[in-house]
Amino acid sequence: MLLYKLWRSFVKEILLLKRDIGGIVIIFVMPLLLIVTITLIQDSTFKNLEGSKIPIIFIDNDKSEVSKNIKQELETSKTFQLLTNYNEKSAQDAVFSGDYQMAIVIPENLTKDLNSNIDSKVQTIVSSFGLEGDSAKVQKAAPKAKEIHLYFDPATNAGFKNSVMNSVNKMVFEIENKKIYKAFQDQLGTEENLEENKNLISFKEITPKKGAMEVMPNSVQHNVPAWTLFAIFFIVVPLSINLVKEKSQGTSVRARISPTPYFVHILGKTFTYLIICIIQFLLMVAVGIYLFPYMDLPAFDVSGKMFQLLVVTLFSGLAAIGFGVLLGTIADTQEQSAPFGATSVVVLAAIGGIWVPVFLMPEFMQTVAKFSPMNWGLNAYYDIILRNSGIAGIAKELAFLFAFYIAMVSISIFYERKQNAV
Repeated sequence: MLLYKLWRSFVKEILLLKRDIGGIVIIFVMPLLLIVTITLIQDSTFKNLEGSKIPIIFIDNDKSEVSKNIKQELETSKTFQLLTNYNEKSAQDAVFSGDYQMAIVIPENLTKDLNSNIDSKVQTIVSSFGLEGDSAKVQKAAPKAKEIHLYFDPATNAGFKNSVMNSVNKMVFEIENKKIYKAFQDQLGTEENLEENKNLISFKEITPKKGAMEVMPNSVQHNVPAWTLFAIFFIVVPLSINLVKEKSQGTSVRARISPTPYFVHILGKTFTYLIICIIQFLLMVAVGIYLFPYMDLPAFDVSGKMFQLLVVTLFSGLAAIGFGVLLGTIADTQEQSAPFGATSVVVLAAIGGIWVPVFLMPEFMQTVAKFSPMNWGLNAYYDIILRNSGIAGIAKELAFLFAFYIAMVSISIFYERKQNAV
């Protein structure tokens, strides 16, 4: 008997939705338009975050060993793309006008003067130990220090400037070290390669094995789950409106005097809108898999992850339904439920990392984001897509989403009973 009542409640919700064509359009069409538009807009930004090379101007006035080593290091890095068809004046103008972020100018005779300076110092040290050296070289004045000119766009971030200067300093330091070891080796007449023994401490980068987390999502990996969540939570609007309609049309009164418990009506709405959430998710995934590659965007990969993604969708749907039930229970008119529902969903999306990924937010906003149910769902999607997590790996996020649903529905039932108490 209870199942029959639940079935009739489900049919009632379907009939209500069929009469609301505008609500159907909002639920299904609007999220599809948003995911395509926003992904196309954000794709270049995500590519820059993923490490696309920054074009910089490189001017080599030395054209010898040191400058060639610096150029080679910059070219083999994953950060810079070198532009060489400039002189120092045109490079300065291009950078200061904002066309490029920076220019590096290597001075003339850098290699020659560096070699002379090192030879002079090595000769002095060798002579101080009473070893035979070239006195002419000892007495020769050390050349004046050379300056590598770095031009930065005035709008360039200070962190980027420091990073570049540290990188250049590191490269020059390593080149000087190699030359100093070579000079001592020549003066001492040893055949041992001293340079091989100089790195007593080194860095080893530990990265996940293939198939584990990529450090940062691309535009598709972010936007498909993000706008799926936005679509799921936007069911708050039609759900709350339908609840208000039931109160204004007297349907809720008939439901209260019937022998059917109120929670059965809530379960009927829950099952109905969970089906809608699943359809929304499948539509979004279909766009990511089949449409995005034709737009020169990465395809959305769900291989081996579909079940876990569906589980996250179900729990996210529960959280959205719980919020919609609470809003519809508390609101007295459609003018209250519709604007507040839409605004609250937009706010939850904004702080939850749907529009702007959380890792790009200020630290304070990253803390605030942890209180948005959309952020819980998005983190669960990230864990599956980027870290290949199973259900156990996303258990905390699923627990938060389910607890949110229980809390919202419990408050709704309590409020409904209090309002209708005799």
